[in-house]
Amino acid sequence: MREPVELRRKRILAVVHARGAVKVSSLATELDVSAVTLRRDVEELARTGMLRRGHGVVRPVADDVPARAVPAARSGDTARDGAAIALVVPERHSYLYETLHGARTALEEAGARITLHIAPQAAGAERPQVERALAAGARGLLISPRWRSAAGEEADYGWLSEVEVPTVIMERRPRPGSALHALDSVCSDHWYGIHLAVDHLISLGHRRLVLAARNDSPTARSIRSAFSEIAASRPEVEDWSVVLSSPNAGPGEPGTREPVPDLTALLRERGATGAVLHGDEDALMLVQRLAESGIRVPRDCSVVAYDDVVAALGSTALTAVAPPRAEIGRAAAELLLDRLAHPAGTRGPVRRVELLPRLEVRGSTQELIRSAD
Repeated sequence: MREPVELRRKRILAVVHARGAVKVSSLATELDVSAVTLRRDVEELARTGMLRRGHGVVRPVADDVPARAVPAARSGDTARDGAAIALVVPERHSYLYETLHGARTALEEAGARITLHIAPQAAGAERPQVERALAAGARGLLISPRWRSAAGEEADYGWLSEVEVPTVIMERRPRPGSALHALDSVCSDHWYGIHLAVDHLISLGHRRLVLAARNDSPTARSIRSAFSEIAASRPEVEDWSVVLSSPNAGPGEPGTREPVPDLTALLRERGATGAVLHGDEDALMLVQRLAESGIRVPRDCSVVAYDDVVAALGSTALTAVAPPRAEIGRAAAELLLDRLAHPAGTRGPVRRVELLPRLEVRGSTQELIRSAD
């Protein structure tokens, strides 16, 4: 599915604001966008006053702000001595762009300098990025590892727990009892998000449910686990099942594909009238395939998407669970700034913060229409 213009431009702004001056050619390569498209986006962003451009380089508008307009650094603040805070995020991960934006906004308001490090789609790719940031003198770290599989996640626990600067994990919840359990983290409560989705479908009379979900991130694994637990515990649910949402949504390396059941056939076989689909792009494509097979949304099947990045843009706007992505980034940045503002021995207890998602009700869900006996 083609990336929405708004989302692509958010990516451009995130990189430019984090880095300062960036070559247009380098930006196009890094974001995997054609040079023509990138120049068109830059021109529009410059026209609306969101960035500056000139001679093959783009700069944040903030470069024009006098130094006196930047908040003064407190004693012990990250802005002291020009030391940077490193943000490490996976490439091509649209879900996390708003989290990155929220973190950047909070750090800029505090006068902190930021360096953005984008980890390629490969197992263990975050470690070299972190080591590079630390070698350059980073005083703090905000990180959202990709962690496609549980094994890949476990492999990172050892070295990440030994990072010698204050660190906060964003939108990830390490396994209880692991080496990272006692590391600051800020995450969405995905159990609650699935509770909202299932409860909404049940309230509309749906009793046979399906979850078609990804399985290639900690969020995906949390969603699958929560759905199984909640559906099994609700006496109103007569039947439920969990399937993979697309062939490339499994935990294997990029490019690997796994067999995926035909959702149309599964809904008919199980008599399911309610579906939760994760993530948004997969959800929109699945809804299109349902329509092509004669299953109408929401008349024949009510659908709740999980992510709400682009769920509202479908021909039928999808009801969606919306994790607080930007707020996650802001809360993580504020937690890290607090750590950096206090000596190591006075920073207080480790915090594992959870923020609750919300449900955005749109046109893809409705009360179940029961046929006459």
